[in-house]
Amino acid sequence: MRQFTHPIRHAVGALILASPFLAAAQQVERITDQGQRRTEQNKAAQQRIDRLSDQSGELVTQYRTVSKIVDGLKVYNGLLQKQIDNQQEEIDALQESIGNVALIERQIVPLMVRMIDSLEQFIDLDVPFLSEERIERVQRLRAMMERSDVTAAEKFRRVLEAYQIENEYGRTIESYKGTLKVADAEREVDFLRVGRVTLLYQTVGGEYTGVWERQSEQWRELPPEQYKQHVAQGLRIARKQVAPDLLVLPIDVPRGIAGGAAQ
Repeated sequence: MRQFTHPIRHAVGALILASPFLAAAQQVERITDQGQRRTEQNKAAQQRIDRLSDQSGELVTQYRTVSKIVDGLKVYNGLLQKQIDNQQEEIDALQESIGNVALIERQIVPLMVRMIDSLEQFIDLDVPFLSEERIERVQRLRAMMERSDVTAAEKFRRVLEAYQIENEYGRTIESYKGTLKVADAEREVDFLRVGRVTLLYQTVGGEYTGVWERQSEQWRELPPEQYKQHVAQGLRIARKQVAPDLLVLPIDVPRGIAGGAAQ
């Protein structure tokens, strides 16, 4: 009897035999897919790590740059603070100086007033040469003391200048013109001042010659034959017309003794 094999049986058998291989293949495919996904995930993670690393590098570079700037600013701020401290010390010193100036000014103003008073008294008691000019100088000083637009330093400078001018009179010889009542008439005269030692006059033409007497505080006429030529020579010396020379001139001495020599 002939035996036949049914096709369905063969197919089922083949299927039974192929099932393990299919399952293994599917499992391998799943594993492969998982590995691929993990690889892609690892790649993406590495890319993120690379980006983070680049960002970290940039941040480190920026941090170092900023740190250098901060260090520079600290040094700069330190120098500025020292300058500010020095300026504050200067401000404190200036404020102290201003306070001292105010104190000195309150003390020096009365001193200047006393100096002007003393100068006025000195001129009043002195030989009466250039009287108007010297009195006007004192009056200008008094008017200046009342002005608010002139500093105390400038006021003091002008007061000292007036004293220096008065001091110079004692060391110089000078001639100047003026008018004087001589022989009951106002006459034009040439005055001769020899320091503060003596003050003389001589009328234009030399007709009258006289000297100021301290004790009597008045003019006294001198004998022309004795003093006319000497006074005329003194006038020429004062005007720098001739060289200095010995002069015989009347001089007040302690006991009212007139007569003497001045060069």
